[in-house]
Amino acid sequence: MTAPAHSRSEAGEADPVVAAYLRDVDRTLIRQNLALTVERRLANLQALLAFADELQRAGKAARRA
Repeated sequence: MTAPAHSRSEAGEADPVVAAYLRDVDRTLIRQNLALTVERRLANLQALLAFADELQRAGKAARRA
């Protein structure tokens, strides 16, 4: 199997920077997310944003204390 075009240089060899990042990509998580409906993905995103907001509030409260 050949590497995707975006991970190859003009000379045809694999780009080491792209290869380094691809090594750490969990493709199973990407597949699981793509198996969800658009509505479910948006609900997950909203939950993530709410969690991020809560973390920010907690951080601010901790710095005040």
